[in-house]
Amino acid sequence: SIDPNAIYSRQEAARLLGISLSSLKKLINNGHLRVSRPPGMRRIFIKGESILAMLDATEVEQVS
Repeated sequence: SIDPNAIYSRQEAARLLGISLSSLKKLINNGHLRVSRPPGMRRIFIKGESILAMLDATEVEQVS
């Protein structure tokens, strides 16, 4: 389960969502997933609440 108060790395977030790291990067680059990157750091931090907000905003398509 995703803890809204936890901070996740890209690898952890991808694993939690069951997607590849490249798919997660696309979600970030397309603005679907909010992340934070402190100035001067390469590391990206992803809040659990951001992952949950993205999932809540996602529409589920019906497969026929």
